[in-house]
Amino acid sequence: MIPERKRLQALAPVLAARAKIVRAIREFFNVRGFLEVETPLRIAAPPPEVHIDAEPSGQAYLRTSPELHMKRLLAAGYSRIYQLGPCFRRGEFGARHHPEYSMLEWYRTDADYRDILLDAKALLQEVARQTLGKTSFPYQGRPVSLDIWECLTVSQAFIQSAGWDPAAEFDADRFDLDLVDRVEPSLPFDKPTILLDYPASAAALSRRKKDDPRVAERWELYIAGMELANAYTELTDAAEQIRRFDEWNRQREVLGKEKYPRDEAFLDALGEGMPPAGGIALGVDRLIMLLTDSASLDEVLPFRAQTD
Repeated sequence: MIPERKRLQALAPVLAARAKIVRAIREFFNVRGFLEVETPLRIAAPPPEVHIDAEPSGQAYLRTSPELHMKRLLAAGYSRIYQLGPCFRRGEFGARHHPEYSMLEWYRTDADYRDILLDAKALLQEVARQTLGKTSFPYQGRPVSLDIWECLTVSQAFIQSAGWDPAAEFDADRFDLDLVDRVEPSLPFDKPTILLDYPASAAALSRRKKDDPRVAERWELYIAGMELANAYTELTDAAEQIRRFDEWNRQREVLGKEKYPRDEAFLDALGEGMPPAGGIALGVDRLIMLLTDSASLDEVLPFRAQTD
C-alpha cells in the first residue's frame, strides 16, 4: 500500500486542476449576475425521493441537495442564484458514487429547462477552456468534444435501446433497470448527450409539458458514459407538489424505507407564490474526473468520505 503522504503528494496536479475548475465555475456565474448563496447542510426534511436516502444527523438529516432552500430564495424574490458545496447520500459508494460529494446547483427565474441547457453548454465549454485551453480532449483513451451536443427524448432512447416507450405506459421498476442496463450504455461516449422529457412519474419536482402531460420538462446530461447533471423546469404548484411528495413517501414505505417529513417551509413558500424558474444539479466531482482524465472519484479527492 502506498503510504498516505506519497499518495497525497501524487494527487497535487489533480488537486491544482480541481481548484482551477472550481474558480472557473464561480467566475462563470459571477460575471453573469448570479448570486452565490449558502444554505444549511443539516436540514429537517429532505425531499422524499424514492431511491435517494438521506444520512441522519441527530434529529435532522444531512442534505441530499440544497434545492428546497434555494427555491425558498426564489420565492422570496431572488432571480439568479447558485451554490457549490457538499451534499450527502446514505449507502452510496463506488468509482462514481461517494456518500459525500460536491454539487453545483443554479436556478433562475423566468426560465425553463431549455434555458438551463444553454447555461450548461456555455458553462462546460468555458470551464474546459479555462482549465485545458480547449474543448476537445481525451478521456480514458477515447476522444471527447464539448462542441456538439446531441439531444434525444427519453421515449426515443428507450424505443431504440429497450424496445418500449415509458411515456406511453410507465413501469417504474422496468424503467430503472432498462435505463441503467440498456439505455445509458448505448449513449454516445464522445459528446455530451441530453436525455430529454422524462415520464412525469419520474420527475416529481418538475413541471409537466403543456402539449404532452405524460412527460415532464426534465433532462439529464451524459458525457463519456457518466451522468453529470439533472435539470428541469420547476414545479410551482404547491398542491401538486404535496401530492407528489406524498406519493414518493408511499413508495418509500412500500420498499421498507423511512418516510420523510414534509418540508412545510418550502411548501408554504410555494403556496405564497414562486415565479416560473429553471434549475439544475451538476456533479462537480464527476466533472473534475472528466477534465482530469480520472477513472474514479478516489483519483480527484484527497480523502475518502466516512462510511458506516
